[in-house]
Amino acid sequence: MVQAIRHFFTERDYLEVETPYLIPAPAPELHIDAIRAGEGFLHTSPELCMKRLVAAGYPKIFQICKCFRQGERGSRHLPEFTLLEWYRAGTDYLGLMEESEEIVAFVLEELGLPPRLEFQGRALDLQRPWDRLTVQEAFERYASTSLERAMESGRFDEILAFEIEPSLGFPKPVFLYHYPSALAALARLSQGAPGYAERFELYVAGVELANAFSELTDPVEQKARFEKELAKRDEQGKTVYPMPEKFLRTLPFMPKSAGIALGVDRLVMLLSNQKEIDPVVSFTPEEL
Repeated sequence: MVQAIRHFFTERDYLEVETPYLIPAPAPELHIDAIRAGEGFLHTSPELCMKRLVAAGYPKIFQICKCFRQGERGSRHLPEFTLLEWYRAGTDYLGLMEESEEIVAFVLEELGLPPRLEFQGRALDLQRPWDRLTVQEAFERYASTSLERAMESGRFDEILAFEIEPSLGFPKPVFLYHYPSALAALARLSQGAPGYAERFELYVAGVELANAFSELTDPVEQKARFEKELAKRDEQGKTVYPMPEKFLRTLPFMPKSAGIALGVDRLVMLLSNQKEIDPVVSFTPEEL
């Protein structure tokens, strides 16, 4: 499968890159905790370095690498996991929706798998096109409260995880898009839908498979978002990372582009009909 992924990108003139795993400053996000390593941190994703490469003039890049996150262990989570991340200049998050459909179709064909599969006793139809659902629509359809109340009470992540996610991605994958601007992270805000970000998450069979967005290239706005996240981390007694100043200095040179991170282990889970992540990796942390 990994070789099929590489084949997909090299056929489309993407450059495979390698960026450092050990970095001085990860992107500040409240709910993602980096693992300290010496004077630096193991990267939680290759995002910051890859964006610096896009800003340096590499318009189509991809990377398959190990990423590390503190305290992530569950049926679908590992503290060390394999991530596919790619960036393309001249497109936005909608273009990456199409490319996500294309890569899964390509991998299925390379592996000799049919587009209709079974996952944990339920039918899974991976044929294109896939469904699209706004976050607002998802809350109206599946949640016990409104999106506005969930945001006001700080329960967005809880309600998404326990009330909405289990219903997403059956029988067809679904792009959950238009996240509230407060959850934009490093995403560009939508011009056509004020109050929302050009961000989506891809769900297949109740599993979050990918996270993507049109890239924010305004260093002032990005630094303000980072400062807000660092303040929240400080309030909760979490590690306050250094500001990634070198990344911020490259943003003015970054062209219009979009990027996406896709969980390789989770894709293997889905295609091999495994309910948990443990059977698809060589060693779990407990086996080391």
